[in-house]
Amino acid sequence: MSRTTWLISRLLQIVPTFLLIGLAIFVLARLLPGNAVMAMLGDRGTDEAVARLSHDLGLDQSIFAQLVVFLEGVASGNLGRSLAFHIPVTQLIAERLPVTLILTGLASVFAIAIAVPLAFVAALNANRWPDLLIRGIFQFGLSSPIFYVGLVLLTVFAAWLRWFPVGGYGESWGERLYHLFLPAITLGFSFAAVVMRNLRASILGVIHAEYVVFARAKGLRPGIVLARHVLRNALIATVTLIGLHIGSLLGGAVITESVFAVPGVGRLMVDSIFSRDYPVIQALTLVLAIMVSLAFLVTDIVQMWLDPRVGR
Repeated sequence: MSRTTWLISRLLQIVPTFLLIGLAIFVLARLLPGNAVMAMLGDRGTDEAVARLSHDLGLDQSIFAQLVVFLEGVASGNLGRSLAFHIPVTQLIAERLPVTLILTGLASVFAIAIAVPLAFVAALNANRWPDLLIRGIFQFGLSSPIFYVGLVLLTVFAAWLRWFPVGGYGESWGERLYHLFLPAITLGFSFAAVVMRNLRASILGVIHAEYVVFARAKGLRPGIVLARHVLRNALIATVTLIGLHIGSLLGGAVITESVFAVPGVGRLMVDSIFSRDYPVIQALTLVLAIMVSLAFLVTDIVQMWLDPRVGR
């Protein structure tokens, strides 16, 4: 199988996944307890007002009829209007999605920048005090919930020391990076712990391999041996792990954005669930599913670059 054929087949696999997720979230959203119309009307929810608004929103139709309207809208790119914000869902997501992408991007950069060098230090000093110290610190990241780490950082660095803001997003790029620094550390800390432990184990698995010993015997410098022969082969398993944890990273963004009051799609998802805003819940789930599927695709492409046997 050529690489082009392999890439096309991977892209085509996203389509049925997208459809199945869309169908599942449509059903699950309507299984949520409560009523969207009652949540919107509140104390003004008389029987007449509820019936009138339900008819205006199309919520008085059968589930099958609503499903047909939903699928037609997805096919045409029309994801409907938000029941709570009264604006097109695409406009609402376009305003919030960049915030989450920047947050998860910063968290990923932080995690990889910290995990890769520390994994080398731990592996090259296996079972000695640097290794034990690094693993002990990251064990805290593995065992601590994201919301707890966020609350600790928020209390210490925002409330006590006042080095960072307690929430918000900012206007300029500098303000945005400043506001998202603590949330990115919160989101990336546990991710860095997972990457570090996996990469450390992979390095220990290849550092004494025959091709590494042969590279050293040829007289190559230690830095070249580590970069070309050890790191490249050790990253194959770690790249797979990173791809698998993209979904967890986006899921963690929901909690992180709620703790730090960041106006991203994670916080929007929580608010939409509480307000029973079906169009936003459905659209956000589909968008996140596409993002995770594309992340898996990028992971496979990177794996194919690291190990050409993957695309065969």
